[in-house]
Amino acid sequence: MAAPIDLDDVVKAEREARSRFVKRALVCTSTACVTAGALPVRDQISKTIHDAERPDICVVSTGCPGMCSRGPLVRVEERGDQTTIYTHVDEDGAGDIARDHLLTGKPVDNVPTMAPDLPFFTRQVRVVLETAGRIDPDRLEDYVGEGGYRALARVITEMAPEQVVEEILLSRLRGRGGAGYPTGRKWALLAEAEGDPKYLVANGDEGDPGAFMDRTIMDSDPHRVIEGMAIAAYATGATKGYAYVRAEYPLAIERMERAIRAAKRAKLLGRNVLGTTFSFDLEVRVGAGAFVCGEETALMASIEGRRGLPVLRPPYPTEKGLWGQPTMINNVETLANVPAILNHGHEWFANLGTETSSGTKVFALAGSLEDTGLIEVPMGITLRELVFDLAGGIANGREFKAAQTGGPSGGCIPARFLDTPVDYEHLRDLGSIMGSGGMVVMDDTVKMPEVARFYMEFCRDESCGKCAPCRVGTEKMYAFLDRICRGVGRARDLAHLESLCRTVRATSLCGLGQSAPNPVFSTLEHFRDEYLDLLVEEEEVNGATA
Repeated sequence: MAAPIDLDDVVKAEREARSRFVKRALVCTSTACVTAGALPVRDQISKTIHDAERPDICVVSTGCPGMCSRGPLVRVEERGDQTTIYTHVDEDGAGDIARDHLLTGKPVDNVPTMAPDLPFFTRQVRVVLETAGRIDPDRLEDYVGEGGYRALARVITEMAPEQVVEEILLSRLRGRGGAGYPTGRKWALLAEAEGDPKYLVANGDEGDPGAFMDRTIMDSDPHRVIEGMAIAAYATGATKGYAYVRAEYPLAIERMERAIRAAKRAKLLGRNVLGTTFSFDLEVRVGAGAFVCGEETALMASIEGRRGLPVLRPPYPTEKGLWGQPTMINNVETLANVPAILNHGHEWFANLGTETSSGTKVFALAGSLEDTGLIEVPMGITLRELVFDLAGGIANGREFKAAQTGGPSGGCIPARFLDTPVDYEHLRDLGSIMGSGGMVVMDDTVKMPEVARFYMEFCRDESCGKCAPCRVGTEKMYAFLDRICRGVGRARDLAHLESLCRTVRATSLCGLGQSAPNPVFSTLEHFRDEYLDLLVEEEEVNGATA
């Protein structure tokens, strides 16, 4: 049987290897850049350096540095802290970067670049994304070399499980999947639950339109998620874990599976982790892409091989979950925060963000922005700072109109609230939610009733059909919105729509139906005139095709 990995030896070896390189080319191979053609770019640079027989130059396939709209990205680092970031790199540009910049030291002027000191980078506080874009997600040694698995080693050798739970409680970490439930409280519930075995699930079934936070965390730094899960398992007594990932995320699935295998070989997972009495097994389960499986009871049904349908609670999963056993479900981003909290202490994390929303939040910025991609900022940053400082403002010189947060479960925030802090409480007060972190920004060409119709169509298509309020209600709400958007709606259609929204929210079985009316409510509250402008008189409708 192989001996457990020696973390100190790996760190020393990685530092020595790094010291031999005079230059490093970091090529983003996260999903966004791969889609834009990053793999041929990486291969071209690697081949050129290999053919030149330059072992002092390193080419690294990294995760996401964040600026997705400018990919493929190549970051050239030289001794002396000199950094150049090339954007929109194609194969020809990759050859030029390798031959000129890497081999001869002459920066390339025919490939676009961007400054590493842009607010997009300097205004971030990266906790979850600390090493994303800097390490190879497929190399365990890269993660260990950056301090990875150090928290797990200390926890299982120096701390009692209840001490770990207390540390998470004091950090005030809240679930990043949308509801914002205190993470430490959930851990305490599982730790106190009676039953064996206990299960732990990482919820990576990210389905909101415009959201790609969890996907990027998993395909950029999978070992961080694994370490967070192992620490959670030790603290709560769980012995088996599942990383539930939607099938539309093939790269995240592949990298999570490879990382799990590497962790098992290094005795960081499995029986007797790092030679201790602690054991924890982990595997990936692939979801078929049903949005409703983001809801925890539907997710558990899917893991068990049944159709993903929600059920009434209580009992809650920590009492009766997978196969009737105590089960805890945490969002991927939530778990990825855990190693940093254990490394730096609960006070450090609690002092980030606000009193009630501690820490940082990863946001996927999409829509009418100059720069779109993934950012991580302290809770409480204003919407204005996100849109105009970090993302560079509205594209094409247009005006800001609204930001949709929380996906189909969230709401649209108008321009007069741009200076609102982005945290759980303030977004809720505006009729929106934090959600998992998707943020779609819209300019002044967008019609808000059509936005509501888009999200309602999504909810209608994703309804599991189990309960009538959601199954029938989303169809009817969509029909009313479609009539209004087509210019054949009447005042009574709008009244029926509002009444139906209240009924669906109050009577649906799970969060999908309960929150489906949110985009309608928020657009009606802030942009009601746009609905009224589309309504027609009764006699006009009688002569039109409805």
